[in-house]
Amino acid sequence: MKKYLIIGLGNIGAEYVNTRHNIGFKIVDFLAKKEGVSFQTAKLGDLAEFKIKGRTVLLLKPNTYMNLSGKAVKYWMDKENIAKENILVITDDLNLSFGTLRIKAKGSDGGHNGLKNIQLLLNTTEYPRFRFGISDQFKKGQQVDYVLGEWNEEEQAKLPERYETSAAAIHSFVLAGLANTMNEYNGK
Repeated sequence: MKKYLIIGLGNIGAEYVNTRHNIGFKIVDFLAKKEGVSFQTAKLGDLAEFKIKGRTVLLLKPNTYMNLSGKAVKYWMDKENIAKENILVITDDLNLSFGTLRIKAKGSDGGHNGLKNIQLLLNTTEYPRFRFGISDQFKKGQQVDYVLGEWNEEEQAKLPERYETSAAAIHSFVLAGLANTMNEYNGK
């Protein structure tokens, strides 16, 4: 049976729950709810599991804080014997307009500390990642406040539809593969 590890990046703690930086957590939370499963606290994170057409999907929310996400990713990949082609790391991206999805097979960390740490611990830039656009609507020197800030009203109104599209993209990744998913969902 094929196994997949879908990692939503975010920071633990009530102060971060609704921040732009926690979009990875929000997407896997949405998918878990949609699949009728709940997260259980496990080593280095919270884990939920569901099956879809003979495939096992593990959802992971690392509890190591964003900058040390690689520790949890590597641990669960090794423990569950999941190949790097079968992981999908979900993160926020300042370089994409709000809600835009970009799924890639490999790439740089783009200055994202969570991706930097995963790259360091996996010793490769070749693993699938799912970037969710949060836009770059902040003044010079305000990046940290913006990323760790909460969504504005307009964004909040659009998030439910974006969660649906994100969940569909994850299902596609598991069932149809990376190339088909990139063709179908990139830029959406």
